[in-house]
Amino acid sequence: MRFASFRNTTCLLLAAHVLASCNTASGAAGGSRSLISPRPSASAAYITALQGGIVGRSGAELTSSDRSRALEAEYRALEATAGGQAISWKGNDAGGEVIANAPFQVGAQNCRQYRHTVTVKGKDMIARGAACRNPDGTWTPLT
Repeated sequence: MRFASFRNTTCLLLAAHVLASCNTASGAAGGSRSLISPRPSASAAYITALQGGIVGRSGAELTSSDRSRALEAEYRALEATAGGQAISWKGNDAGGEVIANAPFQVGAQNCRQYRHTVTVKGKDMIARGAACRNPDGTWTPLT
């Protein structure tokens, strides 16, 4: 029963993120506007809870847009992937890959170790860490 609830929550979060990410072109300038309200995506609170994730410890200097993509990849790797499965991301000036290990228990919490490889200007920077899932669905990094 617990797994079904976890899976349903994960599916809802991913669906909300996909819908919040939809854009369409508008105007002669070729700009874009959101199809729905400009509010942050549903996963924004979950990404904020990562407190900068391990990408912040990688040494990579990222634009705010690239950092957001990197943190989204960390969240997705922790929340919804099998151990060892890579989640790749590509930004304007950087890219990367996050791989989370199989979950393990610490008390009543599910935790995961993970690795984030960030590539900027052809140079790879690797950060390693762990995070535990809170009852509200957020992940808190272990220091």
